[in-house]
Amino acid sequence: MRRREFIALVGASITWPFAALAQEPGRTYRLGPLAPFPRDAPFYIKGGPFFEELRANGFIEGKNLTVVYRDYGPHVDLISQCAAELVDAQVDVIVGGGGIATRAAQQATKTIPIVGTADDMVAEGLVPSMARPSGNTTGFSILATELDGKRQEILIEAVPKLRRMAALADSSTLSEMKARALQDAAQARGIDLDILRIGKSEEIAAAIDKARQSGATALNVLASPMLHANHQLILQRVATLRWPAMYQWPELAEEGGFAAYGPRLGSGEFPERLARLIVKVFRGIKPADIPVEQPTKFDLVINLKTAKSIGVTVPEGLLARADKVIE
Repeated sequence: MRRREFIALVGASITWPFAALAQEPGRTYRLGPLAPFPRDAPFYIKGGPFFEELRANGFIEGKNLTVVYRDYGPHVDLISQCAAELVDAQVDVIVGGGGIATRAAQQATKTIPIVGTADDMVAEGLVPSMARPSGNTTGFSILATELDGKRQEILIEAVPKLRRMAALADSSTLSEMKARALQDAAQARGIDLDILRIGKSEEIAAAIDKARQSGATALNVLASPMLHANHQLILQRVATLRWPAMYQWPELAEEGGFAAYGPRLGSGEFPERLARLIVKVFRGIKPADIPVEQPTKFDLVINLKTAKSIGVTVPEGLLARADKVIE
């Protein structure tokens, strides 16, 4: 992981001088987010860090920036149509929210620059290299593939005497290799892991109920734009079952989830750095010359109020390591 960070940092320093180029006077830039959540979600909310970073660099919505927003949400079957609409709208940059959105954008255009986000931009075949992305795509790898395993470890530590757990997985993003790695890691701790693969939103509730019936007593919600788009449903279902569950984004523990570990979605470095990548493209730098970036800060948030309501006593050692404990 440190080697990847070094490569991304060196690459960013190489392109830095070109980032000083100014935007064209009198031009209105068109931004095309292809997102798994609605426009009023924290990431793209007006006044939030993403748009404030664009503003700080001279790109102001309603002045010289127009946002053509497409929300595919839980309807993954509409994602190709949404990508095509952004191409037809002749946006200057498409922002791919998740690997599936980034790939849909790539299939829709070979010329419009794409700034994508994905679990792992290289492993998913979206770019050939972190340092040299090639083609019309660059972006942000959120390390979800590596962090899903770390979240599993934390959940096991957080729930003493755990013997059987489940992982809720998007079948379009979970590889067999990753599934085996998660199961092997659980088995090494003497825990059985049921992996719940789903392909669409309508399958979520039934999958969670099935896992509970099989004897699982904790849930790891794996990284997925589709699952995040349905996080309210998952939070409610898990609360009804009195299940401790681990989530990808720290904000979900703040919304009532048991625990979460990862980079922050709506604040902090992720939205700001993604905005800076877009600024580089707006200023004329080709995506192929902009190294893919990755997060450097991860927050562990534990909702002790939720833990107490479901009868889970979180070990003091883990609470002491948490970045935030909600009481």
